[in-house]
Amino acid sequence: MRLAALILGWLALVSAAAPAPAPVALELILGASLPAKLSGFRFFVGNKPNARVEPYALTTELFSDYTDKQRFMFVPPGERASVRRDGDALHFPVGSALIKHFGYGERRIETRVLIKRASGWVALPYVWEGGDAVLRRAGKRLPVSFVHKGETRSISYAVPNQNQCKGCHASGDEIFPIGPRLSTLQVGGQYARLANAGVAPKVALPAAMPRWNDPKLASVAERARAYLDINCAHCHSRDGPASNSGLFLGWRETDRAALGVGKRPVAAGRGSGGFEFAIAPGRPDRSIIVHRMKSLDPGVAMPELGRATVHDEGVAVVSQWIAEMK
Repeated sequence: MRLAALILGWLALVSAAAPAPAPVALELILGASLPAKLSGFRFFVGNKPNARVEPYALTTELFSDYTDKQRFMFVPPGERASVRRDGDALHFPVGSALIKHFGYGERRIETRVLIKRASGWVALPYVWEGGDAVLRRAGKRLPVSFVHKGETRSISYAVPNQNQCKGCHASGDEIFPIGPRLSTLQVGGQYARLANAGVAPKVALPAAMPRWNDPKLASVAERARAYLDINCAHCHSRDGPASNSGLFLGWRETDRAALGVGKRPVAAGRGSGGFEFAIAPGRPDRSIIVHRMKSLDPGVAMPELGRATVHDEGVAVVSQWIAEMK
């Protein structure tokens, strides 16, 4: 008993003497320079998130070639996120960061970082090389093989360059995060944890967007709409890069024509596949949206960026929704 007490006392002394890890490098988020390696930001201590770096999940996720993803938020001490005018999107204070790892199983491929400076959000692609991720502004192509439902797929995985990051995250003349919104952060009890950590506002929450791949929790129509929102609406919105298409695929859109039902494309090209409507009710095989989701042709495929393979399950839920339309 005495020996055990001595060991415990020694461990307590060692623990008390160990220095606390250095905090997130806020000066790099706010300053003009950028670290050549992800570790320079000090978002992580070893494999664990640093103080105020909070893991989070989304009710429904963007498809990225079947990658496994880990998401983290950082809001600087003394600050708190607020809600934008639409009542759903979050406004993060200057000094905030969003960090997202991409990989397959144990293999981590890239980490995308959004940092909020006084001038706005800055998008940064980091590629994992050895034990750290290196800033690659020009992006990178990587040969990747993975197994999905017993089938091995080999693709040329694209790490986006900085301009491509802007292409997806643009809203008007600004860059905004896509995933974290009040409607998408309600996973289990995580929202209360995020609110207590200052990375989410303490407000009355709107209805949660359903998981697109959970038929027990929502109808086919709701799940298809959630899928199109997270995968397409960052471009196909009234403030997005595809605003001139007149096709708006956000979760809150109520205009059936804007959603593509019976809607002819503004500019008919080979992307239409020779079909007449974005959505032909009852005919997914004659609907331009499904045609473009199933394509890998760079001039036809939608989304334009972020995938080198077809998302079979996403195609299936959108096709079922269209097939059941009257």
